[in-house]
This record gives sequence, structure tokens and C-alpha cells, in this order.
Amino acid sequence: MGRLVLSDPRAFANLPITELAGRSHVSKPTVVRFCRSMGYDGLSDFKLKLAGSVSEGVPFIHRSVDADDKTADVMVKVIDNTVAAFLKYRNDASSVAVERAADALLATYNTGRRIEFFGVGNSGIVAQDAQHKFFRLGITSIAYSDGHMQVMSASLLGPGDCVVVISNSGRTRDLMDACDIARKNGATTIVITVTGSPLAAAGNIHLAADHPEGYDRYSPMVSRLMHLMIVDILATCVALRIGSKLQPLLKEMKNNLRNKRYA
Repeated sequence: MGRLVLSDPRAFANLPITELAGRSHVSKPTVVRFCRSMGYDGLSDFKLKLAGSVSEGVPFIHRSVDADDKTADVMVKVIDNTVAAFLKYRNDASSVAVERAADALLATYNTGRRIEFFGVGNSGIVAQDAQHKFFRLGITSIAYSDGHMQVMSASLLGPGDCVVVISNSGRTRDLMDACDIARKNGATTIVITVTGSPLAAAGNIHLAADHPEGYDRYSPMVSRLMHLMIVDILATCVALRIGSKLQPLLKEMKNNLRNKRYA
């Protein structure tokens, strides 16, 4: 099975399971077990990620900006870094973790409990964007970027509440303290941060945001955009789960905003 993937990955990504089993001289369940043994959810997930990796044409190489770079060089490097990071995330991200996070947020929404977003510094801006995204869906939520406010708010959370903690480094003390308090009080904690960081292990659900960008160089770019993208994915998943009752609300909001624009 492994030899078939390596010899012709494009064909493997497009062939039906019956054909794959026949070419590998194994049963169809064995094909599925092979994909799961590689860390994927099944054949469909493996084929989707495989197709993306062989057709994207963008190598995952982080090209640092140099002091003598011309404007055109800066544009190419910044854009290439972002595109490559997004494509790698698409291929590596765990749909299971995203699904768990979306279900937790939906459950909190359905029970009328509190949804909060925590982040400091640059991640505090992402937390505010997340609050805005969910606010537009008719979901009452709040974002805190101050460490003292985060700790106080986390102290008031309880079972049924949900907090999303966003961090580039995964090592910010204020966020760690707030996450620990919220989880101790029974709230569901979703953390968006790098794998292997203390914060990644502190939450109930970890949404990995791995990238090659050092958080001590310049202003975070790729990391911030990746966090925003993950928030967009979560908001979209939750919106789809809310279903058709969301459409009249969004339509009315759009109509009411029309008067705020020049014709």
C-alpha cells in the first residue's frame, strides 16, 4: 500500500477504493486501516490531503525578510510564507479537533451560557476579531485582552461555559493563569496555539497553529493570519450547525446596514 502511494500519489488520490485494494492485493478495510495508521481520519481524509500536497506547487519554506530586500522581494516573501503556511495547515490540521471545538461552542450557544475569547498583545486583536465574527452570528460573546480582566472573568466561568484562548507563543503567563482557572471551574477551554507549548497542554481542546515564524522577530504576520483563519473556520462551522434560522438574521442585518453606505 505504501509503495503504491509513493510510486503514483496522483493516481492514489483519484482511484476508488476497489481499484486501490486490487492494485495493492489487499482488502478494502485494509486500505482504510492503512490511512488511519498514518494519522488520518480515513481514506477520504487521506486522499484529500494527498491531492493537496501533490498539486499545490508551493514548497513550505520560510523565507526570512532581509534588511536589503527590495519592495518586490518583501512582497514575494511575505505572500509566499503566508500561502505556504496556509497550505501546510490545510494538509496537517486535525478536522476532529476543529469539530470538537465547533460542537463545544454550539452547545454553549444553545444553552445560553458564556462564550469568551482571551488573547494578549497581537493575539488580543485576534480575540476581538473572533468576538466580532460570533457577534455577527447572533451569538453573545466577549473578548478580553487584559490579564487582570481575563483572570477575573475566568473565575466567574463554570460548567457549560466556553473560553477560546489564543496565543502565538503558548507561553504567556496571563493566558496560562486564566486558562487554568477556567478549566478548574469546569468551563470548556479551547486553545489556539503552537504544538508542544505549555498552553497547548492546558486546554481541553487544542487547535494547533504551527508555523516557522519566530514570535520574537518583527511583528507576527503568518501566525496572526493563521489564527484569524482558524477563527473563520470555527465561525463557519458553528454557523452551519445553527442552520437555516440564521439566514433571516443575517439578511435583516445586511438590510439595516445598507443605509449606512453611499449609493
